[in-house]
Amino acid sequence: MTIRLYDTSARQIRDFVPLRPGCVSIYLCGATVQAAPHIGHIRSGLNFDIMRRWFAYRGYDVTFIRNVTDIDDKIIAKSAEQKRPWWAIGYENERAFNQAYDILGCLPVTYEPRATGHVPEMIEMMRELIDRGHAYAAEGNVYFDVRSFPEYLRLSNQDLDGLRQPSGEGETGKRDPRDFAMWKAAKPGEPSWETPWGRGRPGWHLECSAMAHKYLGRAFDIHGGGVDLIFPHHENEIAQAKAFGDDFAAYWAHNAWVTMSGEKMSKSLGNSVLVSEMVKRWRPIVLRYYLGTPHYRSMIEYSEEALREAESAFARIEGFVQRVTEKAGKAVPAAAEVPPAFAEAMDDDLGVPQALAVVHTTVRQGNSALTADDKEAAVARLAEVRAMLGVLGLDPLDEHWAGGSDRGEDLHGVVDSLVRLVLEQRQAARARKDYATADAIRDQLQQSGLVIEDTPSGPRWELGQR
Repeated sequence: MTIRLYDTSARQIRDFVPLRPGCVSIYLCGATVQAAPHIGHIRSGLNFDIMRRWFAYRGYDVTFIRNVTDIDDKIIAKSAEQKRPWWAIGYENERAFNQAYDILGCLPVTYEPRATGHVPEMIEMMRELIDRGHAYAAEGNVYFDVRSFPEYLRLSNQDLDGLRQPSGEGETGKRDPRDFAMWKAAKPGEPSWETPWGRGRPGWHLECSAMAHKYLGRAFDIHGGGVDLIFPHHENEIAQAKAFGDDFAAYWAHNAWVTMSGEKMSKSLGNSVLVSEMVKRWRPIVLRYYLGTPHYRSMIEYSEEALREAESAFARIEGFVQRVTEKAGKAVPAAAEVPPAFAEAMDDDLGVPQALAVVHTTVRQGNSALTADDKEAAVARLAEVRAMLGVLGLDPLDEHWAGGSDRGEDLHGVVDSLVRLVLEQRQAARARKDYATADAIRDQLQQSGLVIEDTPSGPRWELGQR
């Protein structure tokens, strides 16, 4: 068994060889908390949650770090615009991100450090880089000298002479316009911290290099994030960390965007879809299916139609799980191992679409067993389905979803009580041979979007396709 991952730095799929046998360390660039998360933001968390689950299934001890950038230019701008403290905006949106991760079934990370809690580590890194000749102070700013690091731009495969590094407001005193800020001099009214070079605040890139070093040491296995972070963020992280003396990440994994009309989903384009609003319209487990089941390196083009298709596809899986559970009379535990074809797909660069095809094939086999009244085969297929869905975080019988964390559970209970009351009236009509009334009740329920199935243990219902 060998897990293989596409490594952005190598531009090819590589066998995963951990730095420490049996262990895997992952650093994921997390939220910049200037606003509440949209589904484009949360896709990264879902993709790396599935990666983490697969490593754990394969027997690895996983250390998973996902940082929070709680100070940057955008947060400061929001603070001025809203006339609220920067830290209040950051904390409010950090909570919104954590609620989104939780409601969509992401496992808790090992550590979730905030940038502002690690200024001493940043100062230590800057001091060392200045002493080594890789950084310099100018007018209260501290810059990284990109020409001092020959490996600069290898991740993004760019040419330094053709590079136009964006320059932020107030970044004065650069020796080269392509040098990037690690520390920004304080401006009136802005948050700042004391350093040997004057008061100021962190640059975005420095934060992650310092936090990765603190929590994962001089070398770790996998660094992850969205493809939009390859340059400048990840390129600059590498320069800082390696010039500091760290080996840094052995593998680089990047997830693709969620797009609308071919453009990256973002606040600035005004085309974002907030998670908090989406889960009012779609069950969170369906939203996880929609965002988590395409390959992590494939773009997702957002549309209502695509979400409806995801809802219908998941309903087929969920319906099978429910039918076999009812027939067995008890919850069927997940199998100890997933089917070999599923494992093969997941080992090959987390091939979730191919793995999901195995799930649907197994569901069809289970439904055929139900039709043939082969309870033993149906139960065996359900055990396999539950094992596979557990890896994907989509098992409807898992405590997270079955226990009411799914937003729709409370509403489902209310609807279930009402539908059962109507079904009792239908049963009473059938008992007195008033089939016209019984059929009318059934037709009205179906017009409301419910599918009614008469079973030996009584009628059951489920939501039909929208």
